[in-house]
Amino acid sequence: MTQINLKKLITKDDTSSIIAGIANALETRMDIQDINGVRLISLNGGTPSDEPGETKNIVLPCRHPVELAGEVIGWIAGNTKASFMASFLTFLANKEREKKALIVETLDKYKELTLLYDIADKITVCLELKDVARVAIDEAKRLIKNAENASVMLLKNDMLEIVAAYGMEYTQKIRLKTGEGIAGVVLSTGKAEIVNDVARDARFTQGNYRVSSLLCVPLKVKDRVIGVCNVSNNSPAVYTSGDMKLLCILASQVASAIENALLHENRLREERAKAYLHRYVAPQIVNNIFGDDKECISLNPVKKDIAILFSDIRGFSSTCEKLMPEETVAYLNEYFTQMVEIIFNHNGTVNKFVGDMIVAIFGAPSSCDDNKKQAVKTAIMMQRRLSEIKNEWIRDNFNTGIGISAGEVVVGNIGSPQHMDYTAIGDEVNIAERLEALAQGKQILVDRNVYEATKDTFEFKDMGSFTVKGKKKKVDVFEVVY
Repeated sequence: MTQINLKKLITKDDTSSIIAGIANALETRMDIQDINGVRLISLNGGTPSDEPGETKNIVLPCRHPVELAGEVIGWIAGNTKASFMASFLTFLANKEREKKALIVETLDKYKELTLLYDIADKITVCLELKDVARVAIDEAKRLIKNAENASVMLLKNDMLEIVAAYGMEYTQKIRLKTGEGIAGVVLSTGKAEIVNDVARDARFTQGNYRVSSLLCVPLKVKDRVIGVCNVSNNSPAVYTSGDMKLLCILASQVASAIENALLHENRLREERAKAYLHRYVAPQIVNNIFGDDKECISLNPVKKDIAILFSDIRGFSSTCEKLMPEETVAYLNEYFTQMVEIIFNHNGTVNKFVGDMIVAIFGAPSSCDDNKKQAVKTAIMMQRRLSEIKNEWIRDNFNTGIGISAGEVVVGNIGSPQHMDYTAIGDEVNIAERLEALAQGKQILVDRNVYEATKDTFEFKDMGSFTVKGKKKKVDVFEVVY
């Protein structure tokens, strides 16, 4: 409660003249006394007399209290008329209290705004999550006394995890479920808590070190709690509502900055994924994956009905023996550039390059209803492009055989934690490779699945049934006539 000094209040120039006027109007003697009954001023019909500090000169019949917010801060000694003076000074003291409280509140608001601007200046330059969390820790240490330990915990996969810490919490790798421990409760309720006697709180989850006092506030973005900020002390400390208010101000700024940092990380991750996919997938498919009307596409392994195309240059090794290594690479790069453009134009995905071999798939990762038709169109265009290419050496020496099959295979990111590739695995992949091995230069061979799906669109020649490596049952083979 804001304190009011009664002596200072009644000796103000404007107040003292009013007091004298009231006493004169009441035509009565009265003493104004402090809480202990010590006379501050004596009024005799409006004329001050006697010296302050004297408690007895004239015995006055009764005392009337001067109150501030229900508490006595002084007395008016006199007859019944003196009660008017007590009421006036009570009114005056409470008005003075309100004025002082307003000044204090305004000052507090100014300090809060200054704090907000100060924190905002430091945080706005941080784009990385670790940098935002580090600023939060540094500011918590600066703002809160007895902050021996501090940490920022974020919700990841339904668990609270420490992303930045100071003091003993730096070595602590505790993970909490929602509602578990004090931090978990604050996460679930969204309400800050002060626990000055942690040992008596049954919710506390004991870690590797002893905590005596704890202050925990939620990190909120709008109505969503994304984590908590903790401040603790190993020995007994008394955290106050003022401490909690300061930490809440900090948390409000930190939460927004963390949300922005996470969005920035997601954008970078998406850009990296786009850059990766652009090397293998047609631009329109990439745009579809990352556009506003996103198809639900996953790179995780999944079974899909797709078409697989293998293309290989006949006699490539012997042909390139005539060339310098750098010439071979230059010709291959030009060849691959032309072929990949055709694959992308037909919504295909370049699965991999193996030497001079190209493996492409149609229908993954983005679904395609006519993937078999697109695969055959691609093969025809690849053969025609090679016969028309401007580079004479490539035109004369690069003769490709192409094999296409279709069916259900497993597609997705496959490999080890150190290296993964988006690829296709299954029987139909092996058949496409065997068909490519059977194909002569400028020839396109397909299996029955592809033939049945596209026979009304393209012209085929029945090549009969072949036994291919790895298959007991013969494979029906058809040649595309183009």
